[in-house]
Amino acid sequence: MHIRFITKNNTNPAYQGAITGALAVAGQHAARVDYVAPEIPDDVTQQNELIDASIAERPDAIVLLPAHATGVNSAIERINTAGIPLVLMVSEASAGSWVSYIGTNSEEMACELGTAMLATLSDDAHVVIMDGHPGSITTPERHRGFQRALQRHPGMRLLESVSGDYQQAPARSAACDLLEKHPRIDGILVANDLMAMGVLQALDEKGRKASVCSINGTPDAIAAVRQGRLYATASFNTHAFGCLATEVAIRHLKGEGMPRRLLLPTAIIDMTNAVQWDIPYEKRSCPAWSEVQAYAV
Repeated sequence: MHIRFITKNNTNPAYQGAITGALAVAGQHAARVDYVAPEIPDDVTQQNELIDASIAERPDAIVLLPAHATGVNSAIERINTAGIPLVLMVSEASAGSWVSYIGTNSEEMACELGTAMLATLSDDAHVVIMDGHPGSITTPERHRGFQRALQRHPGMRLLESVSGDYQQAPARSAACDLLEKHPRIDGILVANDLMAMGVLQALDEKGRKASVCSINGTPDAIAAVRQGRLYATASFNTHAFGCLATEVAIRHLKGEGMPRRLLLPTAIIDMTNAVQWDIPYEKRSCPAWSEVQAYAV
């Protein structure tokens, strides 16, 4: 049984967490998992080419993390036409059909995270939002969540929203520009951990301090929380997504009915609980399949 994972890039450690989870489950079922990703991070054209190449290889199932809100819709339809079962992970596509989608509510997660951090700032705090890639499905969802958190603090000032493309280097560059432009920034709401690493780098380079929070719960971010450099990260549990996506694919291929959507709960990882989450991906446990119905929507 061969399951092909197609992710958005090879740079985000969260996706390595997903593959680690997938390999753990595959090993329990004597299945084979491999993965491909665009060489240019989040490049839609390259992801479409990888999808077509994967269709030609005829895996038993494909797990896809769409790189764009609409840009891979035609490729999804080609997967459907080929009769290859499809499982979506992290982002739910806007067209085509699939067995199951595994993810979480990005807007609610960002709102909860933003609310937690903003509560620690002064009532007149100056805040910035750093969004992800403009074409990503999760970018507007997380932006709305951060905006909702800010609306609970009418005295706070949103200086501006910028894009860090969900990558470290662009985030560092954008943060450097922000720090040069704004003499006061109290808080930075960042849409993923990889960008937060770039933001922390920029703060260090400019000799500035600000409260920073981000999303994914990657090992690097959890370490930064424990060091007091990052206020919090939200557990967007890609390791569990990879586990469940593989389990869903295998069970579907064996003829079992699968839930249409599995939405996992999130957790805010801060100084109070970071030690509990500070576990390498390869040592993390997969969710028990017996409990999966609790996530079904």
